[in-house]
Amino acid sequence: MSRKIGFWSLLALVTGSQIGSGIFMLPANLAAFGYFGLLGWVISGVGAIALALVFAKLCGWFPKTGGPHAYALEAFGNTAGFFTGWTYWVVSWVSTTAVIVASVGYLSPIFGPFSPNETLLWQLGLLAAVTWLNLQGVYAAGRTEFVLTVLKFIPLIILPILGLIYFNGANIQTTPSVASMPVSKIISHVVLLTLWGFIGLESGTTPADSVENPSKTIPKAIILGTITVAIVYFFNSLGILGSMPSSELALSKAPYADATQHILGGQWHLLVSLIASILCIGTLNAWALASGQIALGLAQDGLGPKILGRTNRHNAPYIAICTAACGIVPLLFLTTHTTLADQIATIIDFSVTAFLFVYVTACLAFFKILRHKQEQTLGAWIYGLVALGFCLWILSETSLRTLGVAALFALSGLPVLGWMRTRPSPPV
Repeated sequence: MSRKIGFWSLLALVTGSQIGSGIFMLPANLAAFGYFGLLGWVISGVGAIALALVFAKLCGWFPKTGGPHAYALEAFGNTAGFFTGWTYWVVSWVSTTAVIVASVGYLSPIFGPFSPNETLLWQLGLLAAVTWLNLQGVYAAGRTEFVLTVLKFIPLIILPILGLIYFNGANIQTTPSVASMPVSKIISHVVLLTLWGFIGLESGTTPADSVENPSKTIPKAIILGTITVAIVYFFNSLGILGSMPSSELALSKAPYADATQHILGGQWHLLVSLIASILCIGTLNAWALASGQIALGLAQDGLGPKILGRTNRHNAPYIAICTAACGIVPLLFLTTHTTLADQIATIIDFSVTAFLFVYVTACLAFFKILRHKQEQTLGAWIYGLVALGFCLWILSETSLRTLGVAALFALSGLPVLGWMRTRPSPPV
């Protein structure tokens, strides 16, 4: 019996990596921006689809475990491959902190407000459970992700329909502080926020060796998954933003639950809150799976410490998975005493910027490799340029502080690179 995952499980991984804390928490972050928030979804959706096409083509050429680092390695050599993979691995588990925060935040309407210590205990327990699941291997995690993704579409289809039925355009307001900003700044900020919802579109490339017929299955899953996510996001955001006053939505810890309370009343919001929490857990599971595969790919290609490539009897890279989990723990401690919105926004800013470094490298690798391919098409050059231009535009609008902190994700690999160059194994 094959223990590789097929198209539907991989599609669930791609959509599950994207649909999570972004869609369930961003309505609160976007409330102050009014209709600019919807414009952000449109622009980031176009950019995300262009990036999906780039990654689909790259994976079709090189279906290797680990994803982005393999393309940088092919195009630019070992050092570029190392820093791309290292950055991608570090930011993959740093960014999951926001998903854990959102998962527990959605439980507060059910169990009542948590104290900071109670919140931390819930978060640590959730992290431990998902880490254990991923130690059971790609097949177990992938099958679980399929079930969670099916559940995920229940609130993502029903609630926006209700929101559109009871839609009130007066609820969508731009706050005075936002209205006073230059339009270019407003748009770049909402795109940076909404792009968080698409982070993970490339995750389907990471477990390539564990996928049936990866050169065909992965590109289909990436493209179809990202298009589906873009459509779902826009209509969900429209429905939620129009269902309750923006001033209340901006303060919400569980936007979907609060929107349900406004529309239906009663106790329905508790069910939605529970489902939303479970679905954020699905995203956490998808990212934990991807994170382990990224480190495994680095080790297999000789670009990362060999210890990260050690696998257990389920073929799960247990050292890499446990290392990532241990790295998340101090981040949870550091963010425990800040507000939920601040936790999410801070992690989003730094994580998305670091992911953009990886995406830019992948786009540049795409162009270098494409030049030497016989099957060049005008379409490939167009969507490649759209993807690269999109990433560079967002980076150009990002503050120097955010760029500097995000760069630390890559620079954290310098000691590892130096250590590996002193080893007798082939240098990075």
